[in-house]
Amino acid sequence: MLCSGVPTGYCPGKSDMKPCRECQHQVSEQATACPRCGAPFPAREKWDGWGYEYKSKATFLGLPLLHISFKFRPNYVPVPASGVIAIGQFASGIFTLSQFGLGIVSVSQFTVAGFAIAQIGMAYSLIAQLGIYLQEGRG
Repeated sequence: MLCSGVPTGYCPGKSDMKPCRECQHQVSEQATACPRCGAPFPAREKWDGWGYEYKSKATFLGLPLLHISFKFRPNYVPVPASGVIAIGQFASGIFTLSQFGLGIVSVSQFTVAGFAIAQIGMAYSLIAQLGIYLQEGRG
């Protein structure tokens, strides 16, 4: 299909092809894997894993104010959230909301914290189904 007389970059029905970042084979921009080498999302210039990650630009004591991470690197290693407020499968910070947490105040399934609400935890003050506490505990 020829697209003469249309604004640059727009051509209905035409799929833009780009080189795969790994093997340079021509692939569609929408491809989820290269048919030649198997690289995930080959049309992207950079690809650093599956999932979602947000890190605020604002910092406090060198930590991002908010870090949310439900992400895995290409080698399947999880990316832990680390910040003043850390939210993710693995998290560390002043306040954590996670499955596995380490923080001052933590709401987690498994945690080590100063003050915690957890299924299984270890803390100074703790509300948990099963846990070890120093000062006060419920569960």
